[in-house]
Amino acid sequence: MSGMTLSQKILSSHAGRKLAIGDTAVISVDYVLAHDTTTAWAIEPFYEIATKVFDPSKIFIFFDHAFPAPSTQFAEMHRKIQKFCLEQKIKMHYDGVCHQLMAEKFTYPNTFLLGADSHTPTGGAMGAMCCGFGSTDAAVAMATGKAWVKVPQTIRINLEGKLPLGVYPKDVILGIARDLSSEGANYKVVEFGGSAIADFDIPSRLTLCNMCAEIGAKTGIVPADAQTRAYLESQGRYKPFEELRSDSDAEFEQTLTYDISKFEPTVSTPPDIDRGVPVSQVEGTPITQVFLGSCTNCRIEDLAVAYRIMKGKKVKEGVKFIVTPASRQVYEQGLLNGFLLEFSKMGATIAPPGCGACLGRHMGVLGDDDVCVSTSNRNFIGRMGSPHAKIYLASPAVAAASALEGKIADPRKYLK
Repeated sequence: MSGMTLSQKILSSHAGRKLAIGDTAVISVDYVLAHDTTTAWAIEPFYEIATKVFDPSKIFIFFDHAFPAPSTQFAEMHRKIQKFCLEQKIKMHYDGVCHQLMAEKFTYPNTFLLGADSHTPTGGAMGAMCCGFGSTDAAVAMATGKAWVKVPQTIRINLEGKLPLGVYPKDVILGIARDLSSEGANYKVVEFGGSAIADFDIPSRLTLCNMCAEIGAKTGIVPADAQTRAYLESQGRYKPFEELRSDSDAEFEQTLTYDISKFEPTVSTPPDIDRGVPVSQVEGTPITQVFLGSCTNCRIEDLAVAYRIMKGKKVKEGVKFIVTPASRQVYEQGLLNGFLLEFSKMGATIAPPGCGACLGRHMGVLGDDDVCVSTSNRNFIGRMGSPHAKIYLASPAVAAASALEGKIADPRKYLK
């Protein structure tokens, strides 16, 4: 057997034996994640195979996709989930988007997270293997602490150079998505490396790994390093970990190298993630809404980028500018440093921590003629509401500049 990829090493350690690419194995899971939609679908299958969860301390249930409840239907679903959690002694979390909270509080390098949500790969930023599964898989994992996996191929993406002014990790991953297409990494691991990755902090890596779900990947991953250690220390939960790496002779399905110094602000045009273009190609497109939120881009660093551009200015008349912090921690940081007060004075609507407008259930649903610049991860037809609305995906910088002008705008003029 040739050398092993990082994901092979993590899966082998969880299977208790050495696994080759393509092997299928039963592995032990470190964490099971589900939320206020997917948990509801897991309860019935769970009770078909078990009466008690394998370990309530390893199961994480989040109320984020439709919380606070926007309808009686969701309120009833929440009650059903709460009843299950109380019965099983599982702690419930009401303080933001599941993926952000896992990164802040729980996910650790070299672990395996099974998440009943497609954006579970976000946590790969922590050097963990974090994969999205269906609710039935989550039910089995809650009952047994185990999951079936097939060891995926790995696409290695090397990032070199330095980000230019006004260009952010979101622009990088939108460019990669354009090249690989929305299905280019189906059931593959996307592993990030190269000299530039050392400069990407954990919030930046969370953005990269989050959007690997949009190119079909089983997960995205960045090997744990000094940035991981610094983040864990900042969150008050560092303990030593092994800095696992893919072996020098590991077998990658393909290797792609990007010089990030050549990137520019990028916008993904509707209705597909892989329709990314330079902002100059869509500059001036009139908009009705800007959404600064989601598990992709509403950490305190993202709020800081938007604030730098918008400071002392006003949101354009007629534009709904919705700011939805990713977690309670981000919300409180935004309160303490004054960002949220200033955004409010500019004319923003500040929503409570959670998924908010991202999936078109509440707090920013789009109507037929709406055109939205969103910092989230999906722009397919009907994602945020009406199938006739248009969604342009962009960085917090492009979102902020666009909110000021009422049309898609290049942020670089505000940053010089």
